[in-house]
Amino acid sequence: MSTRNLNRVVVGMSGGVDSSVAAGLLHEQGYDIIGITIKTYRYEDVGGNVGNDSTCCSLDGINDARRICLHLGVPHFTVDFSETFRENVIDYFIEDYMAGNTPNPCVRCNRTIKWREMLKKADSLGAEYIATGHYASIEHDPTSGRRWIRKSPDAKKDQSYMLWSVEQELLARTLFPLSGFDKTRSRAEGARLDIPIRPKGESYEICFIPDNDYRRFLRDAVPDINDKVGQGDIIMDGAVIGHHDGYPFYTIGQRKGLGIAHSEPLFVLNVLPTTNEVIVGTADKLLHRRLVADTVNLQKYANLDDPREFLVRIRYKDTGATALCHTDKDGLLHVAFNEPRQAITRGQSVVLYEGDDVVGGGIIRSIVE
Repeated sequence: MSTRNLNRVVVGMSGGVDSSVAAGLLHEQGYDIIGITIKTYRYEDVGGNVGNDSTCCSLDGINDARRICLHLGVPHFTVDFSETFRENVIDYFIEDYMAGNTPNPCVRCNRTIKWREMLKKADSLGAEYIATGHYASIEHDPTSGRRWIRKSPDAKKDQSYMLWSVEQELLARTLFPLSGFDKTRSRAEGARLDIPIRPKGESYEICFIPDNDYRRFLRDAVPDINDKVGQGDIIMDGAVIGHHDGYPFYTIGQRKGLGIAHSEPLFVLNVLPTTNEVIVGTADKLLHRRLVADTVNLQKYANLDDPREFLVRIRYKDTGATALCHTDKDGLLHVAFNEPRQAITRGQSVVLYEGDDVVGGGIIRSIVE
């Protein structure tokens, strides 16, 4: 028998507008809320501009969240998840780049830290739910029992692409107080509730790379990176046309920074860690129709054994394109676009939509053709 309080909610708080308003709204609605700010990394480990207060887990953010909880008259705790975060997010980020991929650490963090670890903390505090300031909503089909993410009506703030990996049992214990909101309404609600939110910029960089320089971060994190990746060849049509200073510093679709003069613009087509080569070519060679993804999580449907057509996004700012999708007996997701897509990139998320509903997604691991 559960000992959780059905009215108690742990609110993940960064000190910014969105999470602060989420906490204020739940408090106004009569929920017994507890504010939690997670410490995801040790500042001395990440380098860069550690005082940058636009990151979601900065020291200033922790202090702001504590001040807002004091204003609301609710408890606030700072929880150190830095060890788990390093193992599940930072180490994955480094390993994926060293494998020639382009990882998306925020997707990984959502499932492993902001949901799984937060729910463990909620359990210890006797809370039934966790809540965040994400711009999205959760739909529920009582017949199938399935839950899934639905896009925000505010396209600029929609975060559904980053939430495909949140699993069924986690969605069942999640509240999104800003469902249906846009940023303007959130700010208005914050003013109405008289929440003392300190003005700050939007957070777009990776939280543990506050100076937004992943190359600097990799050099600091892998001290012998030059020995491991060294100087390698840049290849076009089988011929060496230049040299690179480390394949992890290149990503599929990249045009700038190649240091090569050519009659046509050149782009990175592939990164080959086993041979320490970066393959480049013209824009037409970036086009592909098929991909295979692993680490698959389905939300709206229990399976995709039979091929179905969905709108598919291959990166955060992608508007999407129609593709035929199915999963195989090994749980891999196969996606075949009706028209070729540009710069499909290993390590990025592929997310399936049916209208505004998230069907599911996975991590791109190979481009078939």
